[in-house]
Amino acid sequence: MQIKELQESKQHLRKYIASLKSSYEKTTLLDFSGTILKQLEGTELFRQASCVALYNAIPGEVQTATFLEKWYDKKQLLLPLVVGDDLRLLPYEGIDSLKPGVFGILEPADQETTIPETDIDLIVVPGVAFDRQLNRMGRGKGYYDRLLSTLQAPKIGICFDFQLQEMIPVEPFDKKMDMIITEKEVITG
Repeated sequence: MQIKELQESKQHLRKYIASLKSSYEKTTLLDFSGTILKQLEGTELFRQASCVALYNAIPGEVQTATFLEKWYDKKQLLLPLVVGDDLRLLPYEGIDSLKPGVFGILEPADQETTIPETDIDLIVVPGVAFDRQLNRMGRGKGYYDRLLSTLQAPKIGICFDFQLQEMIPVEPFDKKMDMIITEKEVITG
């Protein structure tokens, strides 16, 4: 598949997933989010991890706010901060430690404290779509692909079941997950 066709295929899939997402009530997606995060808590990867990189959800993603509050005083949690074209992972110290970032997503206000990447035991990743071969498709800006290319920690993609496709278009720089969790199943390699 040519690069142009691949990009068009990804754009088409992003629109398709957005249309599926819009057919669900926010409360339903919130319920699904709770189920997905309970599944995450049950994984050996999460239970063994002492330092976990997560994300602060935007509307339509698996919602993580309650999960962050539940775990930040039990495990070292990190959240991404957008810096130019890259993401930096910084400690999460509670809801009051956040401020709106570049895209209006809440990010850590303390941008000085950093954690060595080698301390990260697990990274939990959002995406627009995933497939059963553990591929992930993001929003097209490459933030997570660049971040994931530098991290050695296991990667868990979390998404709603309707975001899980049999196969998605992938490019060489797209990073595979080690596990994908939906409200209906857990997929491993």
